[in-house]
Amino acid sequence: MRDWDDRQAIYRQLADRLAGQLLDGDPPEGQAMPSVRSLASQYLLNPLTVGRALQALDDDGLLESRRGLGLFVKPGARERLRQMERERFMQREWPQLRQRLKQLGLTPEQLQWETPT
Repeated sequence: MRDWDDRQAIYRQLADRLAGQLLDGDPPEGQAMPSVRSLASQYLLNPLTVGRALQALDDDGLLESRRGLGLFVKPGARERLRQMERERFMQREWPQLRQRLKQLGLTPEQLQWETPT
């Protein structure tokens, strides 16, 4: 497991990790998220920190609370998350990456989008 980065709140880092898992389909839409206790144990974090991470995902419209049952992945959450991440990438990461490629003198022709098999 990666270490936590001091430059960003741990709950936000955990929310990002969980969002990455949701993008990969884990857990699938309609299925329950792991419990706060389970995640706290897995990531060695305070349950309040885990709860805050799950709340961030809920605030993003990815989860739904079912009284007495826990949090579940909303139908359409994966596509919603994919769209949010694409927008974030294009606004924040791509300009920096494009600048770095220009700095290194790399052209689109030199980049391999697929790894050779």
